[in-house]
Amino acid sequence: MTGDLGIKLFADGADKAGMLEMYENPLVSGFTTNPTLMRKAGVTDYLAFATDVVEAIPDRPISFEVLSDDFQEMYQEARVLAGLGANVYVKVPVTNTRGAFAGPLVQRLTAEDVKVNVTALLSIEQVARVAGCLGDTPAYVSVFAGRIADTGRDPVPLMADALDLLRSRAGVELIWASPRELLNVVQAAEIGCHVITATNDILRKLALVGKDLHEYSLETVKMFHDDAQAAGFELDLASYGLVGAPA
Repeated sequence: MTGDLGIKLFADGADKAGMLEMYENPLVSGFTTNPTLMRKAGVTDYLAFATDVVEAIPDRPISFEVLSDDFQEMYQEARVLAGLGANVYVKVPVTNTRGAFAGPLVQRLTAEDVKVNVTALLSIEQVARVAGCLGDTPAYVSVFAGRIADTGRDPVPLMADALDLLRSRAGVELIWASPRELLNVVQAAEIGCHVITATNDILRKLALVGKDLHEYSLETVKMFHDDAQAAGFELDLASYGLVGAPA
């Protein structure tokens, strides 16, 4: 558990230096990646990167995603990724790009003791279907609460319902994925969510939890003033005949 927050924090990213920075943070319990993050980070050799990261971070959960759109190839990729280390969870998207449900693949992998992270879920119906496919092998179910919020919906009730659906599944943990702000960490903890993923930018804000608001207000005022001074901004009050005018 993560300090007083009552939830596990996983760092979400694919920049090795950033991952190692968070590896030094005792508040970070694990790591998640995805192909989009890897592309943004400039990763060119997927397997080499994954191998390197597992060697550098051998003792905390790390999720790497399959790449294929074909379920048989996904299975083979999953076996390769799982073989990188005992701490690896294989991310399997809830469907392929044609909308076909990945449940049979999830069943097959978990029956073979492959730890999975079923990802990209956005509805309670998807959670229910995935729950029915998970065996006794440890697994994560990643619901993208941030993307739900992007549609104007409150993700909290859905996440609470997802927790209820997974409660009876031993070894299965719910991940609040794609948070948009630090408040989401508090919201996830309040409903009892097991894990929340967050980018390094959000994780660096953890020191602000519970910060005195008057102190924070003063710091904000000083920031605006200092930045104006540093930029050399000024208003030519003399041209308005206002220099020396009483306040």
